[in-house]
Amino acid sequence: MIRQPDILCIGSVLWDIIGRATAHMHVGSDVPGRITRLPGGVAMNIAMALKAYGMSPALLSTIGRDEEGKDLLHACTRLGILTDHIYLSEDLPTDRYMAIEGGNGLIAAIADAHSLEAAGDKILRPLLSGALQGWSGLIAVDGNLTLSLLEDIARNPVFAQADLRIAPASPGKAERLSPFLDHATATLYLNLEEAGLLLHSRPDTTAEAAHALLQRGLYRVLVTDGPRQTTVATQDDTITLMPPEVLVTRVTGAGDTFMAAHIAAEAKGLQGAASLQSALDAAATYISGENYE
Repeated sequence: MIRQPDILCIGSVLWDIIGRATAHMHVGSDVPGRITRLPGGVAMNIAMALKAYGMSPALLSTIGRDEEGKDLLHACTRLGILTDHIYLSEDLPTDRYMAIEGGNGLIAAIADAHSLEAAGDKILRPLLSGALQGWSGLIAVDGNLTLSLLEDIARNPVFAQADLRIAPASPGKAERLSPFLDHATATLYLNLEEAGLLLHSRPDTTAEAAHALLQRGLYRVLVTDGPRQTTVATQDDTITLMPPEVLVTRVTGAGDTFMAAHIAAEAKGLQGAASLQSALDAAATYISGENYE
């Protein structure tokens, strides 16, 4: 029997291969550290965090029928993430992401998400003609999807009544989110650089960026700026808060954790400053490495 989710996470599900060192690094650095392989991808990171916050997320993505894919599906199952609706591909390999982090933050990263892009709208079949038809609840969308697929989601009436929460995969893909600027129910989660790329400008603050995006017709936006002020804004209200000060031990996945914590807080009934503060606290805990295995 297929279990019922309370949120759908659409996008990348892959293996994160992360090298971490405590030393400050630069181009050419060769230092000791730790290398881990963990389930990752924007959609997966959000789903894992949502599960930790008491929600029941389901993934809509593609995973290859290779050994890495089998391992990844087993890992998802162990974590309690619903995988019933994932498109399993016979000919596409399981995607991977590789990053190097030093004491001074992210040094470099390469995302190999070509299979997700090649699968296209096959990952949406459960929503368009399958078991999830008529879904009108929460949907988290990952900017790793192709521009054409993101445009389809933004314009398709199937998604018109859903509570869409949109995450950019990286600054390099932020402009892919432009189809959601005039969507009636879409909330964008951006950092200041990503907001600037969408605006084709360089806003100085998160509040300035948020207001400029609202002027473009956006329904709601949250803009972060590392340790500086974070802003959530709608056409009717703007709230700006400072994140807690913490020692940074990791950064990969921090934005996904922030987004998931905010969604979970609102699902529990928190609103406005309370839900924003909850998300900032969760992201600070993640970045500091507390409760990390």
